[in-house]
Amino acid sequence: MTIKIGNAPCSWGVEFAGDPRNPSWQSVLKDCADAGYKGIELGPVGFMPEDPALLGDALAEHDLELIGGVVFRAFHDPDAWNDVLDGTVRTCKALTAHGAKHLVLIDSISARRAPTAGRASEAEQMVNAEWKAYVDRIREAAKIGVDHGLTVGIHAHAAGFMDFEPELDRLLSEVDEDLLKICFDTGHHSYAGFDPVAFMKRNIDRISYMHFKDIDPKVKADVIANRTGFYDACGQGIFCNLGQGDVDFPAVRQVLLDSGFEGWCTVEQDCDPTMDVRPIDDAVANATYLKSIGF
Repeated sequence: MTIKIGNAPCSWGVEFAGDPRNPSWQSVLKDCADAGYKGIELGPVGFMPEDPALLGDALAEHDLELIGGVVFRAFHDPDAWNDVLDGTVRTCKALTAHGAKHLVLIDSISARRAPTAGRASEAEQMVNAEWKAYVDRIREAAKIGVDHGLTVGIHAHAAGFMDFEPELDRLLSEVDEDLLKICFDTGHHSYAGFDPVAFMKRNIDRISYMHFKDIDPKVKADVIANRTGFYDACGQGIFCNLGQGDVDFPAVRQVLLDSGFEGWCTVEQDCDPTMDVRPIDDAVANATYLKSIGF
C-alpha cells in the first residue's frame, strides 16, 4: 500500500478566498511543510496564486506537491451556474498547471438544508425535476474535469444537498463511474449520521481520494440538537484532532490496506480562523497520530 498524507488550507481556517481572516497562502505552505506533510490542496480558487510560476516556485521551495482542488459552490442553485463554472474551469487550469490529479466537487451550504445538518429524516428533498437538473450540473462539471485529464470525485458535505448517504448513493447510480468517482470524507459521513467504514467497504472500488476528518461526538450531539449552523459548529470544535473523535481510523486504514488503495489521503480539519488555536499544532498532532497507526 502506497499512501501519501497531505493537508489542506481549510485546516488553517481557509474556506473562502476573500475572507480577511485568512492567513497568507505563503504561511499555509510553510506550516504544512514544517508539520511534515509532502502535499497540499489548492484551497478555494483564488486563495493560492493562479500564476503557475509563482505557485510552482513556492511549492518547490517547500518540497510540496499540489494534490488537488475543491469546487465548493452552489450546485443546487441554477442561478449560480456561472459561478460554479467559473470555479470549475479556474480550478482545473490551476491543477493541470502543476500536475495535480484530483478535482473535488462539493455542493455548498444551502439555507434550505442548513437547519437539518445531521438530521437525515428531517431534511428537505428536491423534487424530481430539480434533482435531475442538479445531477446534470454535477455531471457537466465532472466532464470539464475529465476533459482536463483530472480524476473527479463527489464529496458529501454537511448542510448541502449532497449530504446524506442515500443522496450520495442515488447520485452515484445516475452518473457513470468513468466520469465521477468519490472523494470520501470520513468526518462529514459521520456528521450526517452514517457509518464511514461501512460505506467505504461497500464503495471502495469507486473511492479515488480520501479526506481525513474526525468528529467530536459530544459537540456533534449538541449541534444537531440545537440545529447549529455548520460554521458555528466548526467554531465549537466539531472537527477534532484525528483519533480523538468517533471515526475509527484504524478500521479506515484496514479497508484501504485490504483494497490496495494507492494515492493521497488529505487531512481536512475545518476550523474557525478566529479560534484561539495554532493550526500548525493540530497539523503536527494529526500527522503524528496517523503515523502511530501505520500511515
